[in-house]
Amino acid sequence: MADNNQKPTNSRMANLHPEGKPRKKIWLQIIKWFFIVAMLIIVSGVGLFAYYAKDAPSISQAQLQSGGTSRLYTRDGKFLLSLGSEKRTYVNNDEIPKELKNAIVSVEDRRFYKEGIGLDPIRIVGSVLVNAKSKGVAAGGSTITQQLVKLSVFSTAASQRTLRRKAQEAWLSMKVEREFSKEQILEFYINKVYMNYGNYGMGTAADFYYGKDLKDLDLAQTALLAGMPNAPVTYDPYVYPEKAKYRRDIVLRAMLKNDKITKSQYTQAVNEPITQGLQPKKNNATSELRKVDDPYIKEVISEVKSKGFNPYNDNLKITVNIDQDAQQKLYDLVNNGSVPFTNDKMQVGATIIDPRTGHVIAIIGGRKLPSVQLGLNRAVQTGRSTGSTVKPVLDYGPAIEYLNWPTSHVLDDSKYVYPGTNIQLYDWDNKYEGKMTMRHALEQSRNVPAVKTLSKVGVARASLFARKLGVNVPSDSGLSVAIGANASSLQMAGAFGAFANNGVYHKPQFVSKIETPDGLTRNYDSSGTRVMKESTAYIMTDMLKGVLTKGSGTQARIKNLYEAGKTGTVKYSDEELVKYPQYKNSPKDSWFVGYTKLYSMGIWTGYDNLKDGTPSGVGSSSAQLLYKQMMSYLMTDKANKDWTKPSTVVRRRIANGTQDKVVSPTASNSSWQLFVKGHAPKNPYSEVTVDKRKDEDDDVDTRFDTEDDTSSKGQSHSQSSSSSSHAEQQSSSQKQSSTSNNNNSNNQNQNNNQQTENKSNNQNNNSQQNTNNQNNQNQQQNQGNNSNNNH
Repeated sequence: MADNNQKPTNSRMANLHPEGKPRKKIWLQIIKWFFIVAMLIIVSGVGLFAYYAKDAPSISQAQLQSGGTSRLYTRDGKFLLSLGSEKRTYVNNDEIPKELKNAIVSVEDRRFYKEGIGLDPIRIVGSVLVNAKSKGVAAGGSTITQQLVKLSVFSTAASQRTLRRKAQEAWLSMKVEREFSKEQILEFYINKVYMNYGNYGMGTAADFYYGKDLKDLDLAQTALLAGMPNAPVTYDPYVYPEKAKYRRDIVLRAMLKNDKITKSQYTQAVNEPITQGLQPKKNNATSELRKVDDPYIKEVISEVKSKGFNPYNDNLKITVNIDQDAQQKLYDLVNNGSVPFTNDKMQVGATIIDPRTGHVIAIIGGRKLPSVQLGLNRAVQTGRSTGSTVKPVLDYGPAIEYLNWPTSHVLDDSKYVYPGTNIQLYDWDNKYEGKMTMRHALEQSRNVPAVKTLSKVGVARASLFARKLGVNVPSDSGLSVAIGANASSLQMAGAFGAFANNGVYHKPQFVSKIETPDGLTRNYDSSGTRVMKESTAYIMTDMLKGVLTKGSGTQARIKNLYEAGKTGTVKYSDEELVKYPQYKNSPKDSWFVGYTKLYSMGIWTGYDNLKDGTPSGVGSSSAQLLYKQMMSYLMTDKANKDWTKPSTVVRRRIANGTQDKVVSPTASNSSWQLFVKGHAPKNPYSEVTVDKRKDEDDDVDTRFDTEDDTSSKGQSHSQSSSSSSHAEQQSSSQKQSSTSNNNNSNNQNQNNNQQTENKSNNQNNNSQQNTNNQNNQNQQQNQGNNSNNNH
């Protein structure tokens, strides 16, 4: 008999809910895995934190109490100076008013007294959310303790805001909280923060801004000082009073919200003028060293900032490239009368670099200046035309580099009108000398050959060459840029340094090394960049030697020294002469850039404002005379070495009046010329192994003209200057660039009267380039209307 109590074994419900297998709770599995992942994240985070924290730098009370200023050291490790004020007013805890502490805590870290570990988790989470929402750094999560640690042992550079750095900062903050009281931490912070104008600490700032002690400040003044560390330059009450008031009022509102002041106190304070009680702006006492080094220090600060550091807050050790003896000598020369200037208002900007490294060893930003820190530095200003000192960089250097021109290349100094215009280009003497070599054109600073050379090379290609040398010339410039471009003495010293250094360019730099308090060191020296062929640099240097021996730079010549250089003079525009007609016979700016193998020096002289005067008399030669005295000093006891001719350059004895007619090495009426290897005429004579020219070659005239031009023969310097001035008397409609050559170029023999042959093939492979550039020139020559008259 069947068992009626037997349970069905195959029912649908039984299959769906088998006995003994409870339904799985999916959400429990999710929670479980969430906690597992969370624990893994926490454990990993703690492990990573511990890993980073173990390498945290040490921190001491001396570090916490010191100022945050950076220190400058010379390359031999000697301390030079500190960027902060020479005197810091340190205030102890019992000298700090409670009102100041309340202001700082209210605006910087409301839960400061409640934090036990130096961190504020609530603030950190809040800042993360705010920054995530703004997709940037809109809010900070640092406590006062963290800020103190950051100012003491870390850099504030944005590039240093890494996870490692943050972990170490948090670890040290906890350490500081364990070892020091809240009052001590506040004391360290109040005495460390930067308050602008080289002032560190709020005690120092109280005296600087108000001439008072901290305890004697009113509420509004206290609030201003409490808010300034957030951005001391931005909240400068002298320069930005509205921004300073805005920040002060934020502090006052925070104090009111934090119940540290009453409503009536708040109302009275926010209505107080930001200038109330403010002392007249003054300069901190300036030591003689700081005064001498001021232009150099200004560029150091700028360079350090460009590398992402704050030299005022980061407590850095900065190694600079200054040669203090050279810096002092340069300062003395322009200020003590050793170098003559027209008057005390005439200014100068000069830079000296080591072309082998790019190290700026000395710089002068002006003369007869008041004791103003970080004043105008005329050595790096870029708003003045270089005159003809740009010709090696923009005209002849590219011609040698790209077109393989030899020093004997024939150029035609004849009547020239800028293509597409009616603007005629003149030379300094309002004359045209006809056919001449590239060497002669550069030595005598003739303008027409320079412009024609740039036309052959092409402005776009030439500007690329110049940019590699640190001189920025727009590629769409008109041809007038061939005889004057905007650049600074710093840029020009760097550019000519590439010629001195066999074609390798080092960007001029003031800082070679930065060390941060946490032990990180960054070196900035480099091996340089080859920007031209060695043959180009050597040929250019060889031609520029002649500028000093028989060209426009004879007043800069130092006897028996291997050196090269180029003059430059900028004349007043017609618009300027309308306002100041008395300047008609004077230069506006005078330049000289010269170099040896060890030093490259760029010098500008002129006036800041037209109304101040014009270089005249001996002042017209101040740039050359400054170079001569300074380079003589620099090269004392230094190896006087000539440049070695590279194998890519060959020498040929060329008959005068020809471009490539090779003659016997002993032939008269000829001179040595240089060619790029592979582009030299065949030599039927034996190769000459001696690289020195015959002495008589210095007096050989390599012009190609047939006129008997003796107008400048035997003139004195003053007569030469007069001739230069007379050359400037041209029509006001002719606002183009021309040369004046008032630097004893007349000392050479210019009586070569022979009939010369003119080779028709001297423009061999350049016609296509000229065609490509013609349309661009036609569009751009309107720039010539506004250019200065330069040489």
